Amino acid sequence: MATPSIGVRSSFEFDFRWARSGFIVIFTKMHGLGNDFIVVAGEPKLPEDAADLAVKWCDRNFGIGADGLVYILPSDRADFMMRIINADGSEAEQCGNAVRCVAKYVYDHGLTDKPQITIETIGAGVQPLELTIEDGRVKLVKVDMGEPILEGLKIPTLIDKTPVLDERLEADGREFRFTAVSMGNPHCVIYVEDAVHFDLHRWGPVLERHPMFPKRVNVEFATVNDRGQIDMRVWERGAGPTLACGTGACATLVASVLNGYTDRRAVVSLAGGDLVIEWDEASNHVYMTGPATEVFQGSL
Repeated sequence: MATPSIGVRSSFEFDFRWARSGFIVIFTKMHGLGNDFIVVAGEPKLPEDAADLAVKWCDRNFGIGADGLVYILPSDRADFMMRIINADGSEAEQCGNAVRCVAKYVYDHGLTDKPQITIETIGAGVQPLELTIEDGRVKLVKVDMGEPILEGLKIPTLIDKTPVLDERLEADGREFRFTAVSMGNPHCVIYVEDAVHFDLHRWGPVLERHPMFPKRVNVEFATVNDRGQIDMRVWERGAGPTLACGTGACATLVASVLNGYTDRRAVVSLAGGDLVIEWDEASNHVYMTGPATEVFQGSL
């Protein structure tokens, strides 16, 4: 595998040693608007036991506690590769909050000195990122999330339409209307009167595993307050309720434009804070801008 194209030094030469030294694993706890991750850098490839480690380490009572386990790996297509394992051991194709954390990690820890980098994901391909630097550290990350997938069977859903717009869905005796979008991972956007106080725990798990979605689905409950602002709460596939979901915010903006509710640029307000999302008409690409935060480092 080719050495990653980075500005300063290889990820296997960084000062924090290899991620694994004997039985020691060096990790960094990070979050994007409260959507939190255990970040590990320095492995040559995804460990075979990554799923088991994610379940163990992401447990908030008996482990470190996180929504997912993120590995920063070499890439022969981009500056870095990101692989993310959900708290239940399943692998996510993409995660907007995690990719911002990865960008902050590689810059702040000296693995690159470039303000513009690329990160490879398994679901959304290679993503360009633009870093806003203040006092030598990343403050904001703008991510090119690529083009939304709107074909029903590719999202995937069981509906052979493009787009899957305001469709009927029945679950446990309640009818919902949903719009489906993939941002490299599948999303089901449902508009409700009050997203902030919606009962995620009651309806999130039911809808995540609904037969309509062959690979399960991330569920966003959204309330449009005006053409430039949306309240959104999310039940993430494999993680449950999280404080933020970057791909979910992107999917919600796309769904809102398709339904005629918002302009192509809007603030999506999540439990953990705000993301600025823009769906560029000329390129058809969706752009997400938001922060990432390092909380602490540790070893296992």
